[in-house]
Amino acid sequence: MNRDTSRLNLDWLKRYYIARALFSALWVALAIAVGQSHWALGLALIIGYPAWDSLANYVDAKQSGGLGTNPTQTLNVVVSAIVTLAVGLAATRNFHAVIGVIGIWATLSGILQLWTAARRWRNAAAQWPMILSGAQSAVAGVIFIAKAYDPASSPSVADVAPYAAFGAFYFAVAAFMLFRKSAVRIGGS
Repeated sequence: MNRDTSRLNLDWLKRYYIARALFSALWVALAIAVGQSHWALGLALIIGYPAWDSLANYVDAKQSGGLGTNPTQTLNVVVSAIVTLAVGLAATRNFHAVIGVIGIWATLSGILQLWTAARRWRNAAAQWPMILSGAQSAVAGVIFIAKAYDPASSPSVADVAPYAAFGAFYFAVAAFMLFRKSAVRIGGS
């Protein structure tokens, strides 16, 4: 990878991580402000979250060498798209089923995100927040699945808000690290 390609990739990752952080932060605000009190809006938010993840992974994979060179993201695109449909179907049952599907998705997409970050470690900076985010996503998914099977729980879109907030945090940290690395590189030139 030549220096220009590496710089373009880091510039892309900065923009991508910022977009992911902002989307997740906005999603959290909407989930808390309106998702809890308006069932249909909460459902739209919960369906939209894996749909966004699918689209974001697709665009990132295309910008980072293509779907063929990014198998973990390609699989994440497919998994997140299927989960988007599955959440809609689960909503016809109850929100316990929705949280269960979100739990399966969080676990799978977290493992795939972790794997993507581990693959990028050598060629791109700021991957440790993405590794932590992926690992935390996988653990949160298991917690969501347990909540789905707990008849005493009353899950809602608000249960997913902390998960999304941590995602926003990790993407923001990764973006900050890339901006800092660029500033050091420019200042040191």
